[in-house]
Amino acid sequence: MIKVVFFGTPDIGLKSLEYLYNSDKIEVLAVVTQPDKPSGRGHKIHISPIKQFALEKNIPVFQPKSIRKEPDIQKELKKLEPDFFVTFAFGQILSQEVLDIPKYETINLHASLLPKYRGANPIQRAIINGEKETGICTMITELGLDCGDICKKLTIPISDTMNCEQLWNEISEKSPQMLEETLIGLKKGTLIPQKQCESGVCMANKLTKEECQIDWNKSNTEIHNLVRGICRCPSAYFYHNDKMIKVIESKPVEGNTPIGQITASKEGIDIGCGKGLLRLITVKPEGKSEMSAKDWYNGVKK
Repeated sequence: MIKVVFFGTPDIGLKSLEYLYNSDKIEVLAVVTQPDKPSGRGHKIHISPIKQFALEKNIPVFQPKSIRKEPDIQKELKKLEPDFFVTFAFGQILSQEVLDIPKYETINLHASLLPKYRGANPIQRAIINGEKETGICTMITELGLDCGDICKKLTIPISDTMNCEQLWNEISEKSPQMLEETLIGLKKGTLIPQKQCESGVCMANKLTKEECQIDWNKSNTEIHNLVRGICRCPSAYFYHNDKMIKVIESKPVEGNTPIGQITASKEGIDIGCGKGLLRLITVKPEGKSEMSAKDWYNGVKK
C-alpha cells in the first residue's frame, strides 16, 4: 500500500480524495485542509468538502493556519511516516521542512499544461485568454511556484461556450486516476519525471476586482471570455444606475451600436462593444437572485 496524506480544500479535489481513499493500492493516512471559515449572510462556520469527507470516513484532519509555521502539526505528520503528500488546491505554500516529511515526494495536481499558467488562477486565466485547450499536470512540488518536474500531463479542450464551472468539473473528474497512476509509477520507478521547459512560461496571477469589471470598449469576444472565465467565481460585472450587475451567461453576436448602448432582443439584451455586440442572457443584479437579462432590463425600464 502507498501511504499518503492528502492536502486540499475546495470541492475540485473531492473526487480525487474519494478515489484514493477507495483505491486498493492507496492508504489515506490523514487530510490537511484550511481552517473552517464563516460564510454567507449569517456568517455560519463553513467546513471544507475535503474535511467533511474525512470526518465521515474517520480520517484524521489537520487544519493549520499556516503549516509552515506550525511545527506541532509537522511533527504529527512525520509520525504517520507517509510515502507521499498529495496536494490539490490546498491554498497554502509549503516550506522545505514540510516537503521533506514524506519518504518519496510531495505531488501536486495543477490545473494547466505547465509551464503555461503557473499560479493561483489557471482555470480562469485560460478561458479569459481565449485558449482552445488547457489540461492537468501532476508534478513534483518544489519551493518555486509550480516549477517542479512534470510527472504526467492530460490535455482538455476548451469550447467557445465552456465556462469556468464546467472546466472546474471536468478537471475534477479527470484528476483522480491520474493521481493514482502518478503515485504508483513513482513508487515503482516506472515513471520518470521530466523537467519543465522554461520557454512558454506564463503566470496565472490571482484576479483583482478591477479586472472583473467589464470594459465595453473591448470586443464582444474578449468580454464573453471574461464572463465565462469567471462565471460565479466571482463573476464579471458592470454598473447600471449605480447598481452592480453580475453577468452569468452571455453570447457574442454580430452588430454595431454605440458602445454601452442597451437594446432588447428575443434571447436577452444586447450591449454595444468596441467590436460587435454582447448578448446578456442571465444576470444577477445587486441584492437579487439570478434572473434572465430580459426580465432584469424590463424591470429597470419601468
